[in-house]
Amino acid sequence: MRAARLIKMVLLLQSRPSMTAAELASELEVSERTVTRDAQALSEAGVPVYADRGRAGGYRLIGGYRTRLTGLGRSEAEALFLSGVPGALREMGLEDAASAARLKVSAALMPSVRDASRTAAQRFHLDAPNWFKEPKTPELLPAVADAVWDDRRIVARYRRGEGEQQRDVVRELEPYGLVLKAGVWYLCARVAGQGADRGHGGHSDHGGHGGHRVYRIDRFTAVEPGEERFERDEEFDLPAFWDERAEQFARSILRDEVVVRVSPGGVRRLPYAVDPQSAREALETAGAPDGDGWVTLTLPVESEEVAHTQLASLGPEVEVLAPQSLRARFASDAIRLAGLYGS
Repeated sequence: MRAARLIKMVLLLQSRPSMTAAELASELEVSERTVTRDAQALSEAGVPVYADRGRAGGYRLIGGYRTRLTGLGRSEAEALFLSGVPGALREMGLEDAASAARLKVSAALMPSVRDASRTAAQRFHLDAPNWFKEPKTPELLPAVADAVWDDRRIVARYRRGEGEQQRDVVRELEPYGLVLKAGVWYLCARVAGQGADRGHGGHSDHGGHGGHRVYRIDRFTAVEPGEERFERDEEFDLPAFWDERAEQFARSILRDEVVVRVSPGGVRRLPYAVDPQSAREALETAGAPDGDGWVTLTLPVESEEVAHTQLASLGPEVEVLAPQSLRARFASDAIRLAGLYGS
């Protein structure tokens, strides 16, 4: 356990100019006193760890010290090769760079684990797009990816709105990161010079947090790299931002409510028929089951039309109580089904 922590400490110091004891303690999940002891142990083992004293002090490696990857075990090496997503790298135009990096890592590994890339590929494959959807790579994705890696501003023209409300919008953006969700590419970016920008939402331009917004790249019609680079906010956490935005978007489209009675079998199937999080929350706040085991609950839905389609998949395991218009639709469905299947 300690050996793994010492290796991680060396790699952390190798990747940064210096780190404070508090920063190392946080990364290693130990106390600052343990960091001090580990630094002393590394120094005694010949690793040139130097401690700067004082308020602005910290730990750093001196003399350009670099450790090699010969300490990687098989499971670590296989996990390393799993970190790449070949399809996504290819779509961003980074396939050649990733291939070269894998070759260099393989060359640095011990002979006993150099087949890690092959064994990992034999055991795991990521197929990101949804079923029954033909994946289509946005033509402008490589240009956007280049700007993301280069911290370079772009001038993007994109389609906003639907149908007759659709129009082109031009924005100068600071592209922070890319997200591949169910086969669809999104750009997380900040409108240049506007900080916490407000006032323009929409399907491809969702509201921001700290000025950051989300854009569907397949709605971009033109992308021009700018001359200026932007100063990245180092506190920006792309995974955390995306999780928060995805949850907000899911909740924003659940504008209506329906009241239903659900059988025990329907309770088990409900999270597969509607939004899983909404189903779980509705079940947690529902009252006790009645004498037949049925549960009455209020369920957030996108619309009556969508609710009709989703709840119909539960068949006789659900009864709609409200609104009356939706109950009438299911009553009509029941009459038609009886006509089809009755004797």
